[in-house]
Amino acid sequence: MKWYADRPVRLTRQLIADLLAVGWVALWIWVATTAHGWVLELRAPGDGLVNAGGDIRDVFTNAAGKARGVPFVGDELSGALGNGSKAGETLIGVGNTQIGVVEDTAFWLATALVVIPVLFLLITWLPVRLRYAFRAAHAVKLRDMPDLLALRALTSLKSKELARFPHDPAAKWRTGDTDTIEELARRQLAALGVRA
Repeated sequence: MKWYADRPVRLTRQLIADLLAVGWVALWIWVATTAHGWVLELRAPGDGLVNAGGDIRDVFTNAAGKARGVPFVGDELSGALGNGSKAGETLIGVGNTQIGVVEDTAFWLATALVVIPVLFLLITWLPVRLRYAFRAAHAVKLRDMPDLLALRALTSLKSKELARFPHDPAAKWRTGDTDTIEELARRQLAALGVRA
């Protein structure tokens, strides 16, 4: 495949288009990472719940351990304080759930912000580039076969371009006029930005 034209004007346009495509992808990656970071800031309440739950659990666990040493009511008091430890565990669970939701949302939002624009780019830009690469590669292979290039020119050049000939180029091609065949082949290569 031939990805770039030989002629400077077309080559410049292709390079600019490719740089814009790379810039488009880089822009959306930046947008996605920025949005990901902003959404992750929403996990602060979940972190607070996890920390508070851990503190409550630790306080009640320590209190329950010390309460076991109280004569007569130590076991009952320790059991009651153990329920406070369960409340701390519940807060930790709720905080972790909130953190998980925020992290999942951040991930999928960032993924969508990259995938959708890149798919749009691939649907619009990539077929144009591939079409050019295949057409230019075929034209380069046909460079030594001016008859076939001339035929391709007759079928692919714009009618405005064909009307610039002083005579009917199709009739001259059919009769084997070498000047017309070479001119058609040159114009076909030029239309693709390929050197003759």
